[in-house]
Amino acid sequence: MAIAGVLLAIPIIALLWVPHYAKVEPRLFGFPFFFWYQFVWVFVCSGLTYTAYRLTLSARGRTTHKVGEDR
Repeated sequence: MAIAGVLLAIPIIALLWVPHYAKVEPRLFGFPFFFWYQFVWVFVCSGLTYTAYRLTLSARGRTTHKVGEDR
């Protein structure tokens, strides 16, 4: 479960550390680094959140969810 917490903390830390990415260069397809860095994190964060979710399910002993199942 601690690994799931670390996975969820990575994007928070990376995006709160603004001086790291508050710059114009390098550009990607004309977009300044500031914008495309944040946009890439949308996909990275989705992958990390899904991985944390699967790890949490695995730690609980469930791998699937059935409709109407008692928790």
